[in-house]
Amino acid sequence: MFAAEYEDAEFNGRRRAPRAPVSLDAHIGKAARTLCKVVDISIHGARLQTYSALKKGSTIWLTLPEGGSVAADVMWADDFVAGCQFHKPLEMDVFDRLLAMQR
Repeated sequence: MFAAEYEDAEFNGRRRAPRAPVSLDAHIGKAARTLCKVVDISIHGARLQTYSALKKGSTIWLTLPEGGSVAADVMWADDFVAGCQFHKPLEMDVFDRLLAMQR
């Protein structure tokens, strides 16, 4: 028998900050036309469940509750789930308010 060490995928060095699991209703687009759900978030980005497919490499406006609109690049997309990176990190007070909404 042998043992192998493993590293949790969440902390594999690709992320600058760990993401917090959330369930937040949000909108995509400047006019807030498309609904989506934020399923995890950090100050640098978020994972979204969408009702319309997003394309890797596209830039979106994500309107967060309590956070206003933020520009983000779609880093990966798989059907109706996508990961995005914010152009500017969220302010810590905005991030804290978003997490507080889950309590």
